[in-house]
Amino acid sequence: MPQVRVRFAPSPTGPLHIGGVRTALYNYLFAKKYNGKIILRIEDTDQARFVKGAEEYVIESLNWCGINFDESIVAEGKFGPYRQSDRKEIYEQYAQQLVDDGFAYYAFDSSEELNQMRERMKQAGVPSPQYNSITRSTMKNSISLSEDETKSRIKNGDQYVIRIRMPRNEEVKINDLIRGWVVVNTNNMDDKVIFKSDGMPTYHLANVVDDYLMNISHVIRGEEWLPSAPLHLLLYKYLGWESKTPEFAHLPLILKPDGNGKLSKRDGDRLGFPVFPTEWCNPETGDISSGYRESGYIPEAFINMLAFLGWNPGTTQEIFSINELIEAFSLDRVGKAGAKFDFDKTKWFNQQYLRRKSNKELSSNLQVILKKNGIDKDNKYIEAVCEQLKERATFVNDMWLEGGYFFNAPISYDDKTVSKKWKNDSPNLLLELKNKLVLIEDFSSVNIEEVFKGFLIEKNIGMGKLLPVFRLSLTGLGMGPSLFNIASLIGKEETLNRMNTALNNLK
Repeated sequence: MPQVRVRFAPSPTGPLHIGGVRTALYNYLFAKKYNGKIILRIEDTDQARFVKGAEEYVIESLNWCGINFDESIVAEGKFGPYRQSDRKEIYEQYAQQLVDDGFAYYAFDSSEELNQMRERMKQAGVPSPQYNSITRSTMKNSISLSEDETKSRIKNGDQYVIRIRMPRNEEVKINDLIRGWVVVNTNNMDDKVIFKSDGMPTYHLANVVDDYLMNISHVIRGEEWLPSAPLHLLLYKYLGWESKTPEFAHLPLILKPDGNGKLSKRDGDRLGFPVFPTEWCNPETGDISSGYRESGYIPEAFINMLAFLGWNPGTTQEIFSINELIEAFSLDRVGKAGAKFDFDKTKWFNQQYLRRKSNKELSSNLQVILKKNGIDKDNKYIEAVCEQLKERATFVNDMWLEGGYFFNAPISYDDKTVSKKWKNDSPNLLLELKNKLVLIEDFSSVNIEEVFKGFLIEKNIGMGKLLPVFRLSLTGLGMGPSLFNIASLIGKEETLNRMNTALNNLK
């Protein structure tokens, strides 16, 4: 295999959808598996749809995901520039070459004339009107016009575009690495615009020229580009680059949770989950769309989840480090069918990664949340709290929301637990237990448990009679991690104070 060079080429027309991140990820995994290079190229030829801040958003999001590029607009290599608007002068010569060789032509039609043509075709019973080998002869272009008139129009500054001249009744065959052979007849293809009146190429010409000049070996992209692949293949042929045509792989769509259609931002808004890697603020409206980063997701968990949306390793293993993903990844295990997005599974991945984090690493993240809430605790204490809570948490923020009793005494008590477990004899039992705990010198969880169980034997009562009452007094809740560990962590004085407060408040 020649040196693998792949590219991820987003357009700065808005935030990066998770489908785009998955495309970047699969390119990254493929490149690294074969010791190749991955390039980030910004395809901003469509200036009319350019959105301020979108380019910076793409770069920041991919950095958060841990997808690093060998060449990009921030890490220039010898094949730059890596922003298409900075390559503007490169494309015109290739458009002109196609015209000179008879594979493309000038078209002078106005928007009004194009609309009139489409309307005539519809009235003639053509459901999908196209500018093609049949209709081009009735339009204003360098095929229907004389050579002198064409030159005169160009000299006079008439606006024009350059269109590919699609041949009649030819079969274009593509051996897609995921879908196998794809065959399209040129009669079903139109004369796409490849160079616009504003002096910029369209996506079709620019991406082929750039892929060739950047020595791209494999084009791995979403299946929405599959209908354009035959045109791109013809451009390689017409420009004389057939021997350097890259291999193509078109990835399946990421579908809505119910499997009916492509996942969109509206689905996320409706069902309550992000569809963007990081938070996006629309510069025009100020509307904010949530991101996985701001929702508390660990980037490695997010990446692991994305890898499984369309690919599987052929084993039962689900948790993969990035290096394990690189080793296991192959395009022949990418499916053709769309992959249904499962938000519950996404949360499961985050839970698994959170559990694997060290207490020290989790404590630094929890410390940030605590300080925002006016709580200052030393790192060792927070690490000990993380050890108690991480098995029950999906996000670091859950440790604060569900384990606030480690930092503040409860100000209320769970109604359901109170009604079920707080009986007439509960105050006396809790008071007697408190008097036993006062005597413990080394307030360790082992000693607390020993005294507690000894008290149960002494009173001839079961665990269910007193443990929920004891827990209620310390945490205000009916369940949680080991109560003896909680008592030991918050300390003897705080434990006794909380028991007193419960005795005063729960009558």
